[in-house]
Amino acid sequence: MTVTIQAAEMTEVLRQVFALHGFTDADAATLARVHTESTLYGVNSHGIDRVAKFIDYIGRGLVDTDARAARVATFGSIERYDGHSGPGVLNALHCTDRAITLAREHGMGLVALRNTNHWMRGGTYGWRTAAAGCIGILFTNTTHNMPAWGGRDPRTGNNPLIIAIPRAGGHVVLDMALSQFSFGGLNAHRLRGEELPFPGGWDAQGQLTTTPADIIASERALPIGYWKGSALSMVLDMLATLLSAGNSTYRIGQRGHETDVSQVFLCIDPARFHDRDLQQRLLDEIVDYNHSGPPLREGQRTYYPGERALQNMQHNLAHGMAVSMEVWREVTDLAQRTTI
Repeated sequence: MTVTIQAAEMTEVLRQVFALHGFTDADAATLARVHTESTLYGVNSHGIDRVAKFIDYIGRGLVDTDARAARVATFGSIERYDGHSGPGVLNALHCTDRAITLAREHGMGLVALRNTNHWMRGGTYGWRTAAAGCIGILFTNTTHNMPAWGGRDPRTGNNPLIIAIPRAGGHVVLDMALSQFSFGGLNAHRLRGEELPFPGGWDAQGQLTTTPADIIASERALPIGYWKGSALSMVLDMLATLLSAGNSTYRIGQRGHETDVSQVFLCIDPARFHDRDLQQRLLDEIVDYNHSGPPLREGQRTYYPGERALQNMQHNLAHGMAVSMEVWREVTDLAQRTTI
């Protein structure tokens, strides 16, 4: 069962939730905006659906509402930050903006962040870099929730990867976990009582399954591209860990909670090439070429990364967002009480 919620209502309810649970008015408003925007883009799993878990982590002392990312080292256009177990969204926004500033100063800027928490929808930061006119390559490691290819137990993370490219006709923003379905996406299907359209992982008996609850329970998600996704997961974990001098997927998994993760924010300023018109023509050429291909089936079409997210946002702004009734009841209850 779902309910339809308008953006303004969701933003206000979430602002109340975050203000009641330890955040300043300004930070509560920022968190409310980010979670609402994620839901507007159609990513309920990392927007409204994640609010209760985030508040639970705060109540258990796993997220420090007062802590913020602080710079610990500078190497020219490369900087390291420590998130001090602070809110992942606020830390990630700060580091994204810092990487944009470094890119404008040097042509390219990289910020590596350690000891931070879940950044919710990674695409938030890709859209932010693109809106600033910068190319963004961003990624985070996670707890272990996929088996390395050929293995049985979860040893690798579904480490989301975001690549954003500014484009006048609509920014290109790739936002994907390295599992066939993110765990937030699996839970969204579970809440709707839906099977997955394709196998998304293994159940407790080691069989590929389309039942999201079985995959969540086993923590054995299927990597994208099978062995290729498994290898990419390991490499991104290595890069995030080395560049930030932070926790690896292995160490995060030992903690028992997905906290104090490592992230990388790389920005490139394409204005340095002084050929913006050419850049846009080349991007449009690629988009148009893919759009013009014949569909596999009647009524279908192809999309560039981020195109459907924009369509979702426009539709949801006009008609409201479909939200799980169970989730909305949980969130509105949080708006009425503080943590104990």
